[in-house]
Amino acid sequence: MSRTSAIIREPGARMTLMCYTDTHGYGWQHVDLFVHDASGHELNWVHWQAPGDGPEVADEITAEVEPTLRRTSEWRHDVSASGMDYWTADATWGEA
Repeated sequence: MSRTSAIIREPGARMTLMCYTDTHGYGWQHVDLFVHDASGHELNWVHWQAPGDGPEVADEITAEVEPTLRRTSEWRHDVSASGMDYWTADATWGEA
């Protein structure tokens, strides 16, 4: 079992996907996967590039890059303090 797998299996650990709209024109479209413990502390994160912005693109690229990762909630929209649209969703590992 890898260290990341062990962390995710800790009681109360949860995973969250996050995707964005490149509002500020940085040119780096991506999806993040965060792992938090039961207290909400970030344990780890990873990201992968996406060919566009928003939830539909995030779902498509995640299915390609991490085919056993499953989104378990609807995407929740929010806007950052700098005016950037972003979405979060709960996730879990499925069967290979």
